[in-house]
Amino acid sequence: MPPGGTTLPFERMREPGRTAIGTWSGGRFLRFGEPVEAERLAALLRPDGIDTVLTADAYGQGEADELLGRALAGAPRGDYCLVGAVGHDFYEGERDGPRGFPRFTDPRLRGPERYGEYLRMASERSLERIGASAFDLLLLHNPDRTGYESEEVWAGMAALRDAGLTAQIGIAPGPANGFTLDLVASLERFGGEIDWAMIILNPFEPWPGELVLEAAERTGVRVITRVVDYGGLFWDDLLPGAELAQGDHRAFRPAGWIEAGREKLEAVRPFAERAGLTPLQLACQWNLAHPAVECAVPTLIQEAGPGARPVEDKRAELAALPAEQLLGTREVAEIRRIGDNTGSMALKGASPAHEGEDSPDRWAMTPELAQAGRRWGLEPERDLAGAAGA
Repeated sequence: MPPGGTTLPFERMREPGRTAIGTWSGGRFLRFGEPVEAERLAALLRPDGIDTVLTADAYGQGEADELLGRALAGAPRGDYCLVGAVGHDFYEGERDGPRGFPRFTDPRLRGPERYGEYLRMASERSLERIGASAFDLLLLHNPDRTGYESEEVWAGMAALRDAGLTAQIGIAPGPANGFTLDLVASLERFGGEIDWAMIILNPFEPWPGELVLEAAERTGVRVITRVVDYGGLFWDDLLPGAELAQGDHRAFRPAGWIEAGREKLEAVRPFAERAGLTPLQLACQWNLAHPAVECAVPTLIQEAGPGARPVEDKRAELAALPAEQLLGTREVAEIRRIGDNTGSMALKGASPAHEGEDSPDRWAMTPELAQAGRRWGLEPERDLAGAAGA
């Protein structure tokens, strides 16, 4: 058992809640807004009103795990749900600039016969840094093509559950939007093992995440949604003319996205006001209105400038999300119409638009993936056609 860890029978462990906080919040390990101090972030992560916390071992090459461990120190283990993620090899791999560390399935690092060995090592090291004996849920973090398709990868993930290192396992595509047919095909193939999937989804980015929800629901895979805040816009303090700091992850968005998003925000604001919700709470409730979605994880962003809201205020707003679902089917549909972003970007993963050699996050469409999509009513050329060069 890792130092400081406590053994807890899996039947007493926690399921992810309706809302959660990730260690990527606060701009310390992933660049969003102004980075907050370590102890300030630790205070945000403590299970007080929000009982689900997510981390990934690659954030800060283990530093996020350690900070989360400090945040959880003294909290009864049964009072929170601990979600981890492994998959980027910062132990043996070399960082490729902004692309980060290679996936552990990179053939330059190891072959399939060693996938399980790596997954166990990475999981145990992550738990040791956190000071816990087991995760409630462990996700395969940002897999490459092999991660979606490999029997050895998912045998290795299942072995972690069998060994008592996690109660449940799941998959977290990313970091950008896409991987639609890869995830659908993976759920078909390994859905008997996969308990959870994490996707990007919010009222202004329903596409393409919404395309996997039916497959998730029918295979019994529950969904965690991230980027619920749409790059901070739903917190209502990201205003037109805002200048993002160099390296801010939101810089990949097209020019004018804040101004266009604010127009959409004003269009959906009456829905929030009628339901007694803030814009961020509206976004969470919109996500949670979809049957497969059970958890919403916005990013807590400390924006720059005198008018920026403290992240502590944003955390309190998230914690106050009403438990009752306040949006009906018609409201959900109308909000989706206002936020429609279909075709607005080039997608990662398998894409009919891909040309050239495969890369770790984009590859060619195959007949097998196209067939998997058609089994769920998805036509790659029609449903996954993104903006050229986006």
